[in-house]
Amino acid sequence: MPATIDKLTAADIGFLVAGSPSGPGVPPLVCLHGIGGDATSFMPQLQGLSGRRRILSWNMPGYGPSASITEMSFASLCDRLCAALDALGIDQVVIAGQSIGGMIAQEMAIRHPHRIAGLVLIATVPAFGGRDDSFRDSFLAARLAPLDRGVSMADLAAEAIPAVMGPEAEETSVREAVAAMSCIPQAAYRQVLETLVTFNRREDQHRITCPCCLIAGAHDDNSPARVMEKMAERLETATFQIVESAGHLVNSEAGDECNAIIGNFLEQLRGETETV
Repeated sequence: MPATIDKLTAADIGFLVAGSPSGPGVPPLVCLHGIGGDATSFMPQLQGLSGRRRILSWNMPGYGPSASITEMSFASLCDRLCAALDALGIDQVVIAGQSIGGMIAQEMAIRHPHRIAGLVLIATVPAFGGRDDSFRDSFLAARLAPLDRGVSMADLAAEAIPAVMGPEAEETSVREAVAAMSCIPQAAYRQVLETLVTFNRREDQHRITCPCCLIAGAHDDNSPARVMEKMAERLETATFQIVESAGHLVNSEAGDECNAIIGNFLEQLRGETETV
């Protein structure tokens, strides 16, 4: 029987929610989507993991029902997430973040370690781009130029989404991902792009001390598996998994396989908590 998916808003952040509130020692799983997604990007996890614990999938500020942030940064994104968790009475969480969502997850673990029981880092990296500004500038130019020419978000999504997904992605997954990106307000998309390129926690990986589960797509050129494997080696406690069939949208492309990996990680966390 499909899980019941509810909507709620807390501190101006809109969430999709599934599962009952978790009991003591079982923090909820909070899912943070990528730049081209929204709360629905974690629908396989909302549907497939909510029998184990409560799952909340946010809409990034400026996306869907979530209020925008005037001055966006990784610090302000963390502040907004903490405010939402406070409003919901949630002290500690496990975060699953994909792409920029994984960057926010890392930032949360560094800024608010007491709130983070574990991280699931999906198709993400410890820092954006290279060590100088050339890659950043060309990245932004390539993504903003179509919008400057008047290309709609729907047309941009129709081209961009299939290009980042693996060759075995199902038509339904592609269609749903395109629909999610098509609904992003152009102003919010531009703002998040400008924020994305500022991320750099390359030298701070040692500050992430909670257990981590890293998941890479074998066909992902944006967050290559080799980079994520090296990232896992630098984290204090981390496992690394490759999903052979997937591209950048790993958790939605290969929902069942990712759920098995995430589910095992959550069970291990629960066992560690119960033995403390």
